Amino acid sequence: MTETAPYGSWKSPISAERVMASSARIGEVAVAAPGHADGQSLGSIWWSEMRPAEGGRNQLVRRDPDRDPVDVLGDGFSARSMVHEYGGGSWWLAGDALFFVNGADQRIWRIDPGFEPVAITPAPSNSCGLRYADGVVTPDLRWIVCVQEAHPGEYGVPATATEPQNRLVAVPATGGTPVVLRSTSDFVMSPRLDQVGELVAWIEWSHPDMPWDSSELWVGRLDADPDGRQIALVDAHCVAGGPGESIVQPEWDPDNRLWFCSDRSDWWNLYHFPTGGPPVGIPVPVAAGNFEVALPAWVFGESRYAFCSDHRVVFAASSDGVDHLAVYDTIERRVDRISIESTSISQIRVSRSVAVFLGASFTSEPAVISALIGRGGAVSRPSIVSGAPGGGISSALLSTGQPITFPTDGSIAHAIFYPPTNAGFVAPDGERPPLIVMIHGGPTSSAQAALNLRTQFWTSRGFAVVDVNHRGSTGFGRRFRNELRGQWGVVDLADCIAAARFLAEAGRADPERLLIRGGSAGGFTTLAALTFSDQFAAGCSLYGIADLELLTFDDHKFESRYTESLVAPYPDGIEIYRERSPIHFLDQMSSPVILFQGSEDKVVPPSQAEVMERALQERGIPHAAIYFTGEGHGFRQAANIVRCLEAELSFYSQVLGFPHPSDVEPVKVEHLPNRR
Repeated sequence: MTETAPYGSWKSPISAERVMASSARIGEVAVAAPGHADGQSLGSIWWSEMRPAEGGRNQLVRRDPDRDPVDVLGDGFSARSMVHEYGGGSWWLAGDALFFVNGADQRIWRIDPGFEPVAITPAPSNSCGLRYADGVVTPDLRWIVCVQEAHPGEYGVPATATEPQNRLVAVPATGGTPVVLRSTSDFVMSPRLDQVGELVAWIEWSHPDMPWDSSELWVGRLDADPDGRQIALVDAHCVAGGPGESIVQPEWDPDNRLWFCSDRSDWWNLYHFPTGGPPVGIPVPVAAGNFEVALPAWVFGESRYAFCSDHRVVFAASSDGVDHLAVYDTIERRVDRISIESTSISQIRVSRSVAVFLGASFTSEPAVISALIGRGGAVSRPSIVSGAPGGGISSALLSTGQPITFPTDGSIAHAIFYPPTNAGFVAPDGERPPLIVMIHGGPTSSAQAALNLRTQFWTSRGFAVVDVNHRGSTGFGRRFRNELRGQWGVVDLADCIAAARFLAEAGRADPERLLIRGGSAGGFTTLAALTFSDQFAAGCSLYGIADLELLTFDDHKFESRYTESLVAPYPDGIEIYRERSPIHFLDQMSSPVILFQGSEDKVVPPSQAEVMERALQERGIPHAAIYFTGEGHGFRQAANIVRCLEAELSFYSQVLGFPHPSDVEPVKVEHLPNRR
């Protein structure tokens, strides 16, 4: 029987524990060589799972044909790289061997069938002082070419250096001292070997650019002696890219042509050089259009396209905030859309004609999916290899995302709207729901078109949610992305306000009960919204930025110059930093705010939350602050994920005057006026 109850007070079986279970998210995917040559068979499929119930470690899972999945890593091991702090590209396969970067020490470890793991890189002088990512093994199985991040005092980097050195290295696959191949730029990523293992392509860029601003595609030749004792990189030269062009994800096809993604046409489309071997000539665009194949290079190991063995390439394309899957025939030069339900696609791998990828939709959580790709885009035998735990939610409880575009400040922005949904409840006549405005991180990231139980946690309780793709988000072309340059804290704030107003004016949200929340860069926008506008009744900042100037001193290398493009050069633009920092204008804030912060966060240090909490306390502004010991940038431990969600629900219940959930421990809100 349907019960009438105010929005925001509905009871839901989507508990914080259920959300935590779904947080065992799948990361990277790999496919081993198949044992048959029929074009349709798969070898073993591998993937990583971040498991909160196991302390947030990354387990590797292997599934052989016709067998159940098995865990690969024993106790004490976690496949997690910390290069750039965000990591990715933390494991790879070569023959029967598995190589992985262990989270605790950042060394590369090797596992061969029937043997225990063994470390193959030297122990650093300082804890996690030598880090690795994004490896590929030469065809003779002698060398691993990968990214190394050497911190001050390690392996040729002076102890007095102000930042680590990121470089290409070759690591002996059986163990030994890494050989530095390339160390002339500030950053490198994506080393990829050609079919014979002689040519290596990679991406590099330097301060103050981020990889989505300007990057270059380089190629060189590996010169290794026959006995495998020495190796060098020779004839290194840039073949594409430069100022104002972002190039990502180089790959060599079966004909030994070099492919890559470039935004030279405004959109991250596919290109390849016309002939195999050393790249020469003008790169050829592939199925160009107003869609994005690539993703911003926040992490290593992303793959949005892969090659079939019959002159076809399978790729993901994002348009209007939603992903599609397509296949391009390089002989017939035609594109066919592949009909699948997934609206969020990543980690594409192909074995002959079988595509394996990480897919999700508005009604299904991310899962490893395999499908035989036929001619004309036909799909047969699609199957779910494995999905994250925590699914099986009734469709009567699921709010389906609705992509929207709305006017803002003389321009447009985008979002995904989720109406309150719970078949067991209706709201009183005439009542409008409270709205939670969600902001992604980055700020150069995007809202995901996928089922997320964190969102459903709110919608099933009677909240409306809008996940905003403000100007500067990826997936809408370079020009849209560049609208945030020099305007962080201005246009993103305007777009969040515009999204809330758009939905309120359409009658889909209560204008008196607008909430805003975000993590990291989204936390900064949240604090700015509560400080520089009066649109929101309350907000939640997860490891957010309160003081932009402080960030320039505390930030890690990867993002240490990011604010130069987002805000202004420093210190020349110091006044702009101060004008946009919420910490200096808390006399303008009156809405309650809750802060969450990890004690070991290296991306947004705890000092940001601490200085904000002290200022809120001094000014008597209603607030709560919760710190999680041992957590970094984002929360990985089960108990902390649960507490974070429940505390936020408790906070909203208190500040909006809902009945407090009986099964949730109340969070103490300082300076909150008593409600009658």
